[in-house]
Amino acid sequence: MKFLLTLLIAYSGMLCFCLAMPRHWKQFGFSRYGEGWRHVCRPAGALLLILAVYLDSLIWPVGMAWVGWFGMMSLAGLTLALLAPYAPRLALWLPAGTLPLALWWVLS
Repeated sequence: MKFLLTLLIAYSGMLCFCLAMPRHWKQFGFSRYGEGWRHVCRPAGALLLILAVYLDSLIWPVGMAWVGWFGMMSLAGLTLALLAPYAPRLALWLPAGTLPLALWWVLS
């Protein structure tokens, strides 16, 4: 389950990087919001990816955590690239499962 949480956090970081681009910002329907929100997405994506590598280091040894993190970033990017054109709403709501998993991790 911890692996799934870190994968969802990596996906959220990649989604933030995706939303930082004007084209994808409009594609996902956020054009009615201000540009200030779009500029917040890039640092938020970087922080989420850093959090994902930290959580990976809690699961695996450090050397293996970096390999796992790159694999998770690749899997998250591929998932986002396949979902964005065909199911943009699903691509946006997929990270919503992160909160229950995070609560489960903290409580266990």
